[in-house]
Amino acid sequence: MKKLINDPKHVVDEGVAGFAAAHDDIVRASTDPVFVVRTDAPRSGKVGIVSGGGSGHEPLHAGFVGYGMLDAAVPGAVFTSPTPDPIVAATKAVDGGAGVLHIVKNYTGDVLNFETAADLAAADGVNVRSMIVNDDVAVQDSLYTAGRRGVAGTVLVEKIAGAAAERGDSLEEVTAIAERVNANVRSMGVALTPCVVPHAGEPSFILAEDEIEIGIGIHGEPGREKIKLEPADSIVERMLGPIVDDLPYTSGDKVLLLVNGMGGTPQVELYIVYRHAAEVLKSQGIEVVRSLVGNYTTSLEMQGMSLSVLKLDDELTELWDAPVQTAALRWGR
Repeated sequence: MKKLINDPKHVVDEGVAGFAAAHDDIVRASTDPVFVVRTDAPRSGKVGIVSGGGSGHEPLHAGFVGYGMLDAAVPGAVFTSPTPDPIVAATKAVDGGAGVLHIVKNYTGDVLNFETAADLAAADGVNVRSMIVNDDVAVQDSLYTAGRRGVAGTVLVEKIAGAAAERGDSLEEVTAIAERVNANVRSMGVALTPCVVPHAGEPSFILAEDEIEIGIGIHGEPGREKIKLEPADSIVERMLGPIVDDLPYTSGDKVLLLVNGMGGTPQVELYIVYRHAAEVLKSQGIEVVRSLVGNYTTSLEMQGMSLSVLKLDDELTELWDAPVQTAALRWGR
């Protein structure tokens, strides 16, 4: 294992400290318990939005803390849910009196710990709502979940819900917007290589040199099938078919297309993928009107990518376009 770390036990603490130092105009970090919060939180009368989960998926979630997106993010150990205590602390830190929404990826540990944290925060007088992201169409159940996994579509939920909160929507309205995004986004990933979790020191799964896995999860969970490596266009078609069929998307739909890198894939390869994905959607009468290409929900150094397609309406498009200023997404401000 070759990694730019010191002690595997301190990866998260040192990473959070470095992140906060690099972006001290946007965020500040709490060290005990560990979480990242907007520098201007809490904002009186504004709905607070908190997300989080295991580290190793950066920039998810801390990279999306800031104006127009999240108010706080709670990192756990690598690929491990944060415990309830830091979630409660982050929830209280962003409560401006209008309530707090928890955005939670559908992994058993995350769901249980955020649920416990919401109960504890509510006992202290905070109005908390929760919504579960489950955009992955690859498998119904996995090593980590009951039901579908939450993957890169989480970024789209966080951005659009964050914009709704920024414009002054109520907790009920922000929650409804987040649920609407989740209901209209579908994703699937592919792995070309495994990743190495620092405290494990060995690959999280095995792929032969000429193998890839279609439908992989962001922790290296098994997908739908292992196949021989194919050209990028063929892989895109294998992934887009189940995505489009699942909602289903139909001719005339306007969509946002996210091509998300898993951490180790060069940007040029992601754009090769985007090129053909957009062509396939266009051939089916589905119009890509917004796009995002890059590393947004990663799996350490895994080579691979995921595709997410979000069906847009006028309001969701307006909220996507709304100004945002975070470490990983910035426009319009």
